[in-house]
Amino acid sequence: MPLSTQSPASGEPYVLVTSLDNARHLSSLLRAVHFQDYATCFATANGLKVTVEDAKCIQANAFIQAEIFQEFAVQEESVTFRINLSVLLDCLTIFGTSSVPGSSTALRMCYRGYGYPLMLFLEEGGVVTVCKINTQEPDELLDFDFCSTKVVNKIILQSEGLREAFAELDMTSEVLQITMSPDKPYFRLSTFGNAGSAHLDYPRDSDLMEAFQCNQTQTNRYKISLLKPSTKALALSCKVSIRTDTQGFLSLQYMIRNEDGQICFVEYYCCPDEDITEGEL
Repeated sequence: MPLSTQSPASGEPYVLVTSLDNARHLSSLLRAVHFQDYATCFATANGLKVTVEDAKCIQANAFIQAEIFQEFAVQEESVTFRINLSVLLDCLTIFGTSSVPGSSTALRMCYRGYGYPLMLFLEEGGVVTVCKINTQEPDELLDFDFCSTKVVNKIILQSEGLREAFAELDMTSEVLQITMSPDKPYFRLSTFGNAGSAHLDYPRDSDLMEAFQCNQTQTNRYKISLLKPSTKALALSCKVSIRTDTQGFLSLQYMIRNEDGQICFVEYYCCPDEDITEGEL
């Protein structure tokens, strides 16, 4: 592949160099977290993490492990920069988004460090396009501090179960209420829309339930407007892990398998809706 043989000019070392035989593997994951224009990218020896936030209430992270790339080299302990995600996606799909059988867009991505643009070299059918995207100093991101010791309840569902739920529930509701409990109803999704209240229950022995670890009954509401962006990741995923912590913060972790069978993860964190009282629950 011509891109893999290209090396940086002498005296211009890159702190980050990656290459992919198929740029669509990266663009589909980035599209799953694309609900704001700007994203913060973190590169370590383990791979690439792309973080998008909105109003300090919701945060999405796409994790692309180093093994997904044909080449992944980081010359520093960590490399961080902020970039316009909309522009990056436009560049990654510069040859189009339709998948012609037997063809793919090869990608080589290089970054020289603070103040430099992100360089993309894209090749398809012998045609090479070079894109330079300006980078910015990253903003400080919200730390949801979602460590395993604070997790109260956790279930793993096959994604089709959650996709059906979003299709059936009344999305005119402002909130989605999630109940997780060691006893009935075990896992319940509720909406309160124009047509009235709607509830969808999943028994713990449901065929869709892959794991069920609930320690106490928790009922929390989340603004549907905050959860809607996560449906992009849900559409791509095969499994979803749903966790809540002691404060009611929600973690939705989607397991996504690409065309080559490789596994990546997209995670959404969402704050509970504070506009309700215990009496309303």
